[in-house]
Amino acid sequence: MPTIQSITIVPSLPERLMPLMTIARNLWWTWTPEAIHLFQDMDREVWERCGHNPVSLLGTIEQPRLERLEQDDIFLARMEKVQRELERYLHAQTWYKKISEDRDDGIIAYFSAEFGLHESLPLYSGGLGILAGDHMKSASDLGLPLVGIGLLYKHGYFQQYLNPDGWQLETYPSNDFYNMPVSLVRDKKGDPLTVQVELEGREVYIRVWSLTVGRVKIYMLDTDVPLNSRLDRQITSYLYGGSLETRLQQEIVLGMGGIRILMALDQCPSVCHMNEGHSAFMALERINQLMRKDGLPYDVALEAVRATSIFTTHTPVPAGIDRFPPEMIRRYFTGLADELAIGIDAFMGLGRINPGDQSEEFCMAVLAINMASQTNGVSKLHEEVTQKMWGGIWPQIPRHEVPITHITNGIHILGWLSSEMSLLYERYLGSRWIDEPTNHAIWKRIEHIPDFELWRSKERLRERLISFARARLRKQLQAKGAPSYQMKQADEV
Repeated sequence: MPTIQSITIVPSLPERLMPLMTIARNLWWTWTPEAIHLFQDMDREVWERCGHNPVSLLGTIEQPRLERLEQDDIFLARMEKVQRELERYLHAQTWYKKISEDRDDGIIAYFSAEFGLHESLPLYSGGLGILAGDHMKSASDLGLPLVGIGLLYKHGYFQQYLNPDGWQLETYPSNDFYNMPVSLVRDKKGDPLTVQVELEGREVYIRVWSLTVGRVKIYMLDTDVPLNSRLDRQITSYLYGGSLETRLQQEIVLGMGGIRILMALDQCPSVCHMNEGHSAFMALERINQLMRKDGLPYDVALEAVRATSIFTTHTPVPAGIDRFPPEMIRRYFTGLADELAIGIDAFMGLGRINPGDQSEEFCMAVLAINMASQTNGVSKLHEEVTQKMWGGIWPQIPRHEVPITHITNGIHILGWLSSEMSLLYERYLGSRWIDEPTNHAIWKRIEHIPDFELWRSKERLRERLISFARARLRKQLQAKGAPSYQMKQADEV
């Protein structure tokens, strides 16, 4: 039988344009208008076709166009300016450097099942991921010693479309990791770094990729490894897809595998933050390591882990919480329960509102609450809802005293602000508004912006919105097989 191989041929990036790849592989560009426009102006049609992915753009754009850009002094000057801005950003004095006075507080590990960083990285489905993405960008700006842990999904979350009969259907596009700004992490020998987790007595291998977001890294875990069975290779295929058992396997890979990856990289976290309960198994892995490596008894290891773990819950309804049947947990965790010397019944109690109820399912949010020193919702109202949802864990405590607090979700400002408004603020507010967004004295200067300038910026934004809506509608109609007259009407919306 003949051997069939897939070979990808990509244009060779000229030497003078090599800084473009450095810029493309740091997501700093996603909140830097000059960098976005730089890639966009290389070839607007290819930029749109590549889904605004500069790594894919550089591998797709035609060689003659690259050679012309190499000789374009204006383009080269723009590229060098963006490169200098990136270097300045990476080496600037940060808020954290100022307050930490160069002391080593260790790293903070931020676990999340999804990260919404940019449309060219479809590894998210909604608000949880968008918050995680903004969290990483803001940590970069502040200079926090934060590292993210997530899953690298081969197909991500579904995309919806309407068929010619008007039915809503879903498709799962395949992510090409080699055309995304992720890089395989390698060990000291130069081989891809892998760790293993045990699933029902078998070893599952996990490969790790790194993603650079300004000054911080996210390590993305991937089970699509040749050493794994066909089914195990699919564990990280879909975000929130597959069976309940696949979800459990994903959460073992994320939590326990994530800690093992950090240990393999010699990055022992001083604090672990669980963004939702999907990663709560990481606390059990930390306890196990403290018992095996440091000889701590279970109770002491539990308190040490609890003191350095934080849990943020987002879900306001019980139906959105992951729960697993007792039989499934017994199959996967009896061995770990024995290693922890607590037995499977006590282990099950860690994930139950009523530890003594043998019929109660194992709840990831309850496990996360029990493993954390602090639990918070994401708004004042959500704090009250969450206290009501989980008050049963503390049956003797009045609801308003349930130890669940709240933070108010914020955004990464530059990631959401248009270039038009950013330039307007820069001109009339100065540069401090970026670093001091809560300084009311700075924002009083907004009254100095002339009405006509503000209106002109709004008009430009409206034009862009209408242009985007028309292009999107045209694409939807084309997918439905709509007649030509409807396609023309899309340009008049």
